[in-house]
Amino acid sequence: MTTTYVFLAGASRGVGREIARCLVEQGIQVKALLRSEAARSELEAMGITVVLGDALSAVEVEQAMQETPIQAVISTIGGLPKDGERADYLGNKNLVDAAVKVGAAKFILVSSIGSGESIVALSPQALETLRPVLIEKEKAEQHLIASGLNYTIVRPGGLKSEPATGNAVLTEDPKVSGMIHRADVAHLVCQCLRSDRANHKILSAIDRQMLFVPVEFAEFALR
Repeated sequence: MTTTYVFLAGASRGVGREIARCLVEQGIQVKALLRSEAARSELEAMGITVVLGDALSAVEVEQAMQETPIQAVISTIGGLPKDGERADYLGNKNLVDAAVKVGAAKFILVSSIGSGESIVALSPQALETLRPVLIEKEKAEQHLIASGLNYTIVRPGGLKSEPATGNAVLTEDPKVSGMIHRADVAHLVCQCLRSDRANHKILSAIDRQMLFVPVEFAEFALR
């Protein structure tokens, strides 16, 4: 039987690394796209297949996806500009386009609260600081939505690197904002991968104990 993979971009650090751990724990085969060799040995020690390539190169991304059957794509990428382009948009655009070509069944994009209609959740100060990044993230979201792929967009709040709390939730309410631990984001993303209810949804991810402003909101149930 041919092995199918979840193709993961952004696994070298942060939320992407936590998602890699979560997928492996669930027995899912993972192929990780890395820009450099730096994290290769650690990921391979976890049983992950590593392919080198730059998300900013459409050719490299497409080649990396075509080498093995891809069931789903998860992207957490972003970062510093290169030649005037941020990976937040161009890198994700290339991943989306390649996912369309290989017929991936699902694409999960980890974006950010403040993108799109959730701009209302940010303070004026935060918005001023994050605006350039959020513009690129929103462009990536819109490209994914228009692609025809089955998608889920997860928008975390402010990120912390402490152990998972188990208090993280998803909501369709764009006005909610707060903090969330990266490990908790990863667990929510892995649940979205298996949930049909998450298909074609845009969901904010926050820790219910770490809201910036205490508000009532409806939690989104994945089952």
